[in-house]
Amino acid sequence: MLFGDLVHEFLIDCKIRKLSERTVFLYDRQLGYFTSYLENEHNVTTLEDFKTAHVRAYMMMQQEKGTKPSYINDLIKPIKCLCSYAYQEGYTDTVITRRIKNVKEPKVLIHTFSSDEITRMIKFFNGKDYLSIRNRLMLMILFDTGVRITELLSMRESQIRDGYFLIHGKGNKERVVPLSPIVSKFMIKYNSERTLYFSFRDAEDYYFLSKNGKRLTNEAVAKFMKEAAKAVGVNPLVRVSPHTCRHTFAQQSLKNGLDLYSLSRLLGHESVTITQRYLEGIRDEQILHAVKGTGVLSHL
Repeated sequence: MLFGDLVHEFLIDCKIRKLSERTVFLYDRQLGYFTSYLENEHNVTTLEDFKTAHVRAYMMMQQEKGTKPSYINDLIKPIKCLCSYAYQEGYTDTVITRRIKNVKEPKVLIHTFSSDEITRMIKFFNGKDYLSIRNRLMLMILFDTGVRITELLSMRESQIRDGYFLIHGKGNKERVVPLSPIVSKFMIKYNSERTLYFSFRDAEDYYFLSKNGKRLTNEAVAKFMKEAAKAVGVNPLVRVSPHTCRHTFAQQSLKNGLDLYSLSRLLGHESVTITQRYLEGIRDEQILHAVKGTGVLSHL
């Protein structure tokens, strides 16, 4: 079987399983890199000639190039999924990558927004025009719910319910996320301005729209966030992005007493182990502050 044919069949299966368009796109691109590598470096074009050693050699090549461990693991993930698919379909007797381990990644402290920075960034958008009100509400929701930026940008008005959002997450899995009274109150102002602004303009069926009535892009949101962060003087160690809002929500929730399992459900993670990574960003002094008054002896 041609290796390229296996990749093509696998990608079709990913679409049938309703993986996100972005995931399928990344798998296609990364498996394309690997397919070219196999052919150019090892003259391998068929599944029958493909061996575990080729994956190890690919990883070694990436390491020698200075590729970050996290990115190497991102490159290897679709290869592992492809090999699992080949085994499940009966094309191989074993999962070829079963002995391949991920590259060890160094623990990186993720700097999140402080409470004061969150307040100042939200208040930066204090205008009464559509864009200012939209930007302010989007920041409020990102910080208050921890939803992914793709989930927010694809949200439609029908997903807004009484007291919660119905979020369509990865793999088209649905989950509910609480809608706080503060956000709900500001949404009234946004809805009014949105209706007025698009009363004489064509608009797509998304809750948050560009000034031209089109679906917003990740880049557009990142741009206005960076504008606000620069204006209010956010700590330069903080990576200003919608995903950092998600990390901030997770860490603040944990520090405020939310249990790990509930947080995992809110974030839409497949397992609690993924959510545990957010704990690594909580600094030592924050942990010390959080455990004050929780000691065993003080409760005897």
